[in-house]
Amino acid sequence: MNDAALKPRTQDIVVEEVFPHAPETIWKVLTTGELIGRWLMAPTGFEPREGKHFTFQTTPAGEWDGAIHCQVLEVRPNERLAFAWKGGHEVNTGYGSRLDTVVSWTLSRVEGGTRLRLVHSGFVLPKNDSAFKTMSEGWKKVVQNIGAIVGEKG
Repeated sequence: MNDAALKPRTQDIVVEEVFPHAPETIWKVLTTGELIGRWLMAPTGFEPREGKHFTFQTTPAGEWDGAIHCQVLEVRPNERLAFAWKGGHEVNTGYGSRLDTVVSWTLSRVEGGTRLRLVHSGFVLPKNDSAFKTMSEGWKKVVQNIGAIVGEKG
């Protein structure tokens, strides 16, 4: 058996959209706690500062209390925001299984606006199949929500 067969398979969610707004406008929507609560979930303790820990609260399942534990990993104003996204519980299968992933947002200036690229990486398959499928659809809606809020601010 080779090394590749021993490694778990991982999958990433990637969503891209171009918005007719400056990176600075989109950055504000990505990094303001009150606005994050409008396009995703209300964060507790969020600040766009590397090393900062914060949480989201969602629906509990089985042994999981519903808390998503995050830590800001990278902040490059108007360009990139990345944070760890951990939740779930080892004994759960399906919804609420252990998740140890990274969410990154990259903003690139393009003609007529900004390309927003979301990558949610590190889904271990098949263990995280349920989360991967649900969140693949969910992140598409989140990016649409960001677009609507940016349009208000733009």
